[in-house]
Amino acid sequence: MAQDARRPGSGEGKSWLTRGGQVDAPVLVTDLPPAVPFGFLGKVLPTSEPVELRLTLRKLSRTSALDVAEKAAAVAEADLETRVNSPGARPSELQHDADSARELAGRVAAREQDLWRVGLSFHARGRGRGKAERARSDLVHRLAGLGFHTRLPTYETGLLPFAPDPDDSSPRPAGYWHTLATDAVAALFPFVDEGVHEPGGILVGLLLEDANPVFLNRWRHASYSWGIFGCTGSGKSFAAALWAMRTHWSAPATQLLFVDPLGDFSRLTRALGGSVIELGSGGSGRLNPLDPVSTGGDREAKAGRVGTMLRALFPSLTDGEGALLDSQLNQLYRDGRPVPTFTDLCGTLAGRAGAERLNDLLDVFRNGSLRHLNGPTTVPLAGSPVTLDLHGVPPEQLPFHLTYALDALTARIRADDRPKLLVVDEAHYLARHPATAEFLDQLVRHVRHYRTGLLLLSQNPDDFLIHPAGRSLLRNLRATILLRLTEVSAGTREFFQLTPAEAEWLPRTRLPGEAGYSEALVRFGTDHLPLAIVASTPEYEWLGSLLGAREAPEPSPEDSPRTARLSPPVREACHHGGDLSRDRGGTGPSAP
Repeated sequence: MAQDARRPGSGEGKSWLTRGGQVDAPVLVTDLPPAVPFGFLGKVLPTSEPVELRLTLRKLSRTSALDVAEKAAAVAEADLETRVNSPGARPSELQHDADSARELAGRVAAREQDLWRVGLSFHARGRGRGKAERARSDLVHRLAGLGFHTRLPTYETGLLPFAPDPDDSSPRPAGYWHTLATDAVAALFPFVDEGVHEPGGILVGLLLEDANPVFLNRWRHASYSWGIFGCTGSGKSFAAALWAMRTHWSAPATQLLFVDPLGDFSRLTRALGGSVIELGSGGSGRLNPLDPVSTGGDREAKAGRVGTMLRALFPSLTDGEGALLDSQLNQLYRDGRPVPTFTDLCGTLAGRAGAERLNDLLDVFRNGSLRHLNGPTTVPLAGSPVTLDLHGVPPEQLPFHLTYALDALTARIRADDRPKLLVVDEAHYLARHPATAEFLDQLVRHVRHYRTGLLLLSQNPDDFLIHPAGRSLLRNLRATILLRLTEVSAGTREFFQLTPAEAEWLPRTRLPGEAGYSEALVRFGTDHLPLAIVASTPEYEWLGSLLGAREAPEPSPEDSPRTARLSPPVREACHHGGDLSRDRGGTGPSAP
């Protein structure tokens, strides 16, 4: 074995070194991904094995940094010009690279960023070669999951420094040095607390990596609205009920309102002494969809909103029929009774040229399955909580029912300045139609003026990416909670800026029936937080009995029926922290 001149008694093999009685198995990072999360090293470096990070930093002079940045921008712009029409080229990526390089050059010129020469190597250690090699293999796998390219420094381990010295100019292995901006250098330091602890917030979950609790306070931000997305059985209803209860317990003045197409929240509402209004045929009450009270008496606005409802119910309306309907609605609210009914609307259309099919469609409110809606409102939307139960409504009519139910609740929302949380399940029924997607987007934008936050539940964010209004809505959600998704489309990955590891992990997150808790990726501002959504024993037992087994977490057989408590799932997540990072690539707060 070759002897290392700097450390007598150390031996060197093909890609390893012995020193101090331990084997040092190094890994070089040769290529960096386009973006990495701040604090990512906390997930790459295992807690149960000795792995060292050795970092050498050399700050470039201002003149050298400007020269490097300008050359990088020129190369990126040249690539954009010469490769944009070449086979397989992606113009948007080339444009992004050019814009990013030019932005960096500007920030270096403005002294907002410095450039650094960075040497980076990881060192797995063990008392024997086998243990060190296994630790190194796991390390390479975790780095690859985050998009890093690595290599083993074959016959070059002696060139890696034992104690990094910025002034040491001795040779280094090929691929050791990188040129990075200050922000990128900051991401290489593992001393990042990924927990979020907002004063007055509710416990949303525990970080999978270290069980650090995450407390979020929706009322501290410009938007009070959140969205939960996940496949059937992923725990959406349980999470929504859990957070609604915690919101109410932390601020008892908070009013709880549920729009519930599946009837999931009715038993919970009754247990809390609230009122449940069943809006299907043969239900317990009627809300008149034409009542202008929902727009504060603005009859012109109400005419437009009724037009949106009816387009959702009758998507086959032609442009001519839609225009005729709009004109007659405006006439109805301009000249008709203070609170019109569908009988009044049909009366304005009677005998109108071109209204024959429209009259036939509207006959469903006089003689068909929706005749129970033809009349004045019979139930008050008072008290808390209130659930509008739509479980008896046919799926094809749900967009219409959801729209008028939410429209009716706006009168309640505007009535006072008490904080209110409005939970809307099956929101994708509104997202799929341009008119109702626009209505929901406007609702998310404006309810904050009345101290109201929405909690939207849906199965897949792709439904909201179809129309501009749906994308606008997603941008206006302060927090987006992604539970298990059946698949992660390219559109979802791009819109939410998911890393490859996050996109690969989401279809494999644990379900309540598998683990006793839900796993989720919480997108909160610029943070991407992998969480376990867990309930205490009293919360689990109480909510589980009211929501039913379909959505409540089911503990594993070897655990007590009360294992939805915080400790067992968390201990498991902590104990296998290295495995979580290895299997799922490690997720964390996104870099800006």
